[in-house]
Amino acid sequence: MGLVALVESQPDMKVVAEAGDGETALGLCREKKPDVVLMDLRMPGQGGVETILALVKEYPNTRAIVITTFDSDEDIFRAIQAGAKSYLLKGTAREKILATIREVHHGTHKLPSNVASRLKERASRPELTERETEVLKLLVRGRSNKEIGVDMNISESTARFHLKAVFQKLNVLDRTQAVIEAVRLGLVQVE
Repeated sequence: MGLVALVESQPDMKVVAEAGDGETALGLCREKKPDVVLMDLRMPGQGGVETILALVKEYPNTRAIVITTFDSDEDIFRAIQAGAKSYLLKGTAREKILATIREVHHGTHKLPSNVASRLKERASRPELTERETEVLKLLVRGRSNKEIGVDMNISESTARFHLKAVFQKLNVLDRTQAVIEAVRLGLVQVE
């Protein structure tokens, strides 16, 4: 409600629609064809990143700005990679939100300096393979090497090999540090 009131208070801006989930947002974009979409990352059903990907594909001239409470390096990276033109945290000053909307509307990619530096740091980190990510998720769930092997239908030594690669890429020394770093970076969500 606060964001709607903020946008509506501007003589050069108008809210054309609101949605509580990604699928509804896409449907409303098809109908209303907005210039700028303000998108959260976590929504019921289709999330923000998936919605931005679909939006950019279908309407390349519509620009997306993420406004969210989630600020992990991985969330930022995935949103920008999907096509978001900016990434703001809820709680950002009203003037900054309005300035960002205007700048993005005019074609500028507008990342706050703290987000840009975190994105740069994230981009320089080695990418985990799909297998390594799967191993990491099982590690976070408390699985032993043997259990990881069984769950993934690989040998225990192959599970150890993947874990060693994860440790190296995350620059950690043990399982506990790997879990902490994975959660901190947003590589996995703790359920």
